[in-house]
Amino acid sequence: MAAALLPDPLWDLVEPFLPTPPRRPKGGRQRVSDRACLIGILFVLRSGIPWQMLPQELGCGSGMTCWRRLRDWQRGGVWDLIHFELLDWLARNDRIDWSRAVVDSCSIRAVHGGDQTGPNPTDRAKRGSKRHLICDDRGVPLAVRPSRVSGPTAASACWAASGPVASGCLAVLRHVRSRPVAPA
Repeated sequence: MAAALLPDPLWDLVEPFLPTPPRRPKGGRQRVSDRACLIGILFVLRSGIPWQMLPQELGCGSGMTCWRRLRDWQRGGVWDLIHFELLDWLARNDRIDWSRAVVDSCSIRAVHGGDQTGPNPTDRAKRGSKRHLICDDRGVPLAVRPSRVSGPTAASACWAASGPVASGCLAVLRHVRSRPVAPA
């Protein structure tokens, strides 16, 4: 099961982007390996189970260990680097269809607020944010970015500040955008 979630070629691609574990001069419990934690993270995300219910039989440590590693890697920007590397690998192997792109977004409640929140016009002005997604024609996620819910420029400001992948996707969309031509 674990080998199916994280095959060796994928691990070889991901491993260089993971930070080196901190040294523990006083000793302590042995750290769960990054590969085991990544398997646990993938298992929880694919199955949809709560972190606390991560099966110990997988050998991934506890759900809290995997969750903390996920949080630390997210804060360190590891997931963005891995996503960029996977997109690069897919592009080199002609697995991304750049001829069309699909853009979608969804509103999410943000009860505790944050930098990327604003009043939601569809939910009685409760605090929320939006996630914008661009996928290619095959469903490969090219970019995902958060933005404030309200304001006419929330989405465009989000994509303008998101870097070369999103800018390239928007260039494709601007180029293709036109009325359909009637068949002759």
